[in-house]
Amino acid sequence: MNLQERVTRILKQPKQEWPVIEAEPTDIATLYKSYIVPLAAIPVVCNFIGRVVFGMPVPFVGRYRFGVGEALRAAVFEYIGALVGAFVAAFIVSKLAPTFGSRDDQRQALKLVAYSSTAVWIAGVLNLVPALSVLVIFAAVYCVYVYYLGVPVMMKTPPDKVIAYMVVSVLVVIVVYFVLALIMGVAGGVGGMMSGGAL
Repeated sequence: MNLQERVTRILKQPKQEWPVIEAEPTDIATLYKSYIVPLAAIPVVCNFIGRVVFGMPVPFVGRYRFGVGEALRAAVFEYIGALVGAFVAAFIVSKLAPTFGSRDDQRQALKLVAYSSTAVWIAGVLNLVPALSVLVIFAAVYCVYVYYLGVPVMMKTPPDKVIAYMVVSVLVVIVVYFVLALIMGVAGGVGGMMSGGAL
């Protein structure tokens, strides 16, 4: 299945698509190369363009327009953060699994995290105009819904533990991701890569 077909199906019919994804023998390297790497680049590239062309609104200061070099450095660190973040999120999801009667499977957890993050990555085009990037929150809400549908299929979670597992794993991933975002943001000279992350 090509990238466009998978994106369309996971966004339009996630409940039907999860069993298909679960059965696929996709390994971690292939998942990164064919899905995570290209999609995670969307918000990063759009952030870069938006910062250089439109600039970012800064409270009490006005609009700050980045130089190309400055924006490029920020983009590199954001991209690294997004790629590392997906792996870290999957690791957390996998290691929390036994607590909720689910299977500890890093590969399936990465598939769960990656495909659940599709809406946020696609919505990253809104970062072309930084003032619109706040709308990515709606895509993030949909990501949580897609994740919820995928948990019992991908991690073999008992029905009575799906919500608890989802809530705990999402909260832990968010905390870890914000720490990672802070580190990468400081390293890249920008206070946030929030629109480029996973899940």
